[in-house]
Amino acid sequence: MRRSCALSLGLLSNFCSAESLMWGYGPADTMPYVGLTQQQVRHGLAYQVSQEIGRRFGLPVEFLETPNNRLEPYLQQGRLHLICNTNPEWVSQPQQYHWSPPLYDEQDVLLQRTDQPELTSLASLYGKVLGTSLGYTYSQPLMAAFSTGKVDRRDVRDLDTSLHMLDKQRLDAVIDMQRNLTYKLAQYPQMQLRFSPWVVQRYQVYCVYSSHLPIPAERLDALLLELRDRRMIGQWLDEAVRSATDRPAPLSAGAR
Repeated sequence: MRRSCALSLGLLSNFCSAESLMWGYGPADTMPYVGLTQQQVRHGLAYQVSQEIGRRFGLPVEFLETPNNRLEPYLQQGRLHLICNTNPEWVSQPQQYHWSPPLYDEQDVLLQRTDQPELTSLASLYGKVLGTSLGYTYSQPLMAAFSTGKVDRRDVRDLDTSLHMLDKQRLDAVIDMQRNLTYKLAQYPQMQLRFSPWVVQRYQVYCVYSSHLPIPAERLDALLLELRDRRMIGQWLDEAVRSATDRPAPLSAGAR
């Protein structure tokens, strides 16, 4: 992508020497955050925000799918400049990085079958198999239940596979961000699934920057804060969730 360094854009001169802003995301990241078309990020919140960054700073944004265990090393090395949809509690050394303002609220919730009793607490999960995402950190009590074997953690490659495994009774429940599950559930209206009334954990979501960020962190903070306060981030999230019914459900291993 060619970019202009015209003075009329009001860009700082050092932006013109930067190549791209590298935005990392994990394999399990999905809509309404990351939406792929032909293996390229073209939908969802990350794409919408990247368009604003490109317009405001004249800096191309490139997305790089990165295994979860390499996100932090790549951030430290400067191979990635930015990771979003994250929280300081999920990072091993959060003090090493610059964190954006909180961008939106989220919560981890459970999806379960309609023919099973409601899961209303951690104790109601004891002895059950819970579908999780590889490398993800959940609430401290739930992580402790995994480590002691009270809850059987089963890492699944993606949410489509998780929902099919849950529908076929190969999982007792699936945990993920509420918006992610809402989006996926809307694609499978034939499945007899419902949300548990128990909210496992509430938290705020941020972006985290590498020290190699090619633009001043304070200016990116200001842009993200502006998008949040103008309610653009919330609007993009809502639009992405609603778009679920307009897109066919992708095929997955669990569907076969």
